[in-house]
Amino acid sequence: MGQGNQTNALEFILLGFFQDSEHQLMLFGLFLSMFIVTFLGNLFLIIAIVSVSHLHTPMYFFLFNLSFADIGFISTSIPKMLMNIQTQSRSITYAGYITQMYFFMVFGGMDTFLLTVMAYDRFVAICHPLHYPVIMNSHLCGLTVLTSWLISLSYSLIQSLLMLHLSFCTNWEIRHFYCELSQALMLACSDTLINHIILYMVTGLLGFVPFLGILFFYTQIVSSILRIPSTYGKYKAFSTCGSHLSVVSLFYVIGLGVYLSLEASSSSWKGMMASVMYTVVTPMLNPFIYSLRNTDIKRALKKLLGRTFYIQ
Repeated sequence: MGQGNQTNALEFILLGFFQDSEHQLMLFGLFLSMFIVTFLGNLFLIIAIVSVSHLHTPMYFFLFNLSFADIGFISTSIPKMLMNIQTQSRSITYAGYITQMYFFMVFGGMDTFLLTVMAYDRFVAICHPLHYPVIMNSHLCGLTVLTSWLISLSYSLIQSLLMLHLSFCTNWEIRHFYCELSQALMLACSDTLINHIILYMVTGLLGFVPFLGILFFYTQIVSSILRIPSTYGKYKAFSTCGSHLSVVSLFYVIGLGVYLSLEASSSSWKGMMASVMYTVVTPMLNPFIYSLRNTDIKRALKKLLGRTFYIQ
């Protein structure tokens, strides 16, 4: 871990919501409920997509991966926080911190990539409908998802390996409820220039560039929809991307609120509440948005639930 004035401690202290000692039981129940709802909601969506044959299309293939990433995203942080509240322990081992941070970045990066790929899918479906089966073939879909996973895994691995070379002094307190990279870099005694350079570069690459891509695709989509002569045709075309547009808006509005809001950065409590919206509420709402706004998903879920009750 280093020499000099550094301790031999091998644990970080996650202060998180322990700063509010009066509402621990309420917080435990709230986060446990949100975790269960998120996990089951995305799991049902995955099972529906796998089991219903008419959902075996590119759009639902990407949605399958998004639901899987959302389950992983929430599972990296909330179970540990719940365990800490239950045991009244604030600590997490150094290895545990690195591991949680790694998977948090992996699944967070996957969400960004998948939302961009899904925007491209809607762009092809609406702007080039006759060429859709040729362009969005199984090979391209598999390749884009595989590439997204490889990039997310590689970046997270690089940051985690760089983190292992940092030295920490006597302050091991993290004012957050999960293992955030920027929080750990603030506590490091050694030089973190390379870590920050890579962090800012990749944050721009994984955040700004996909956002611009989504804006471009939806600009083209809106332009194509406006050229449709009938009102019903416009509504039908827009309805095919309404769910995705809602999820994208929720993801980026909350994400930008977390990382760009001066209020969130100036107050640890406000920052944590913004992060809860980003890491817990967004994955929880995604399956509901797709279920309520998508007729195919609603039919698939009813069919799936009907089979379950029939078997019982």
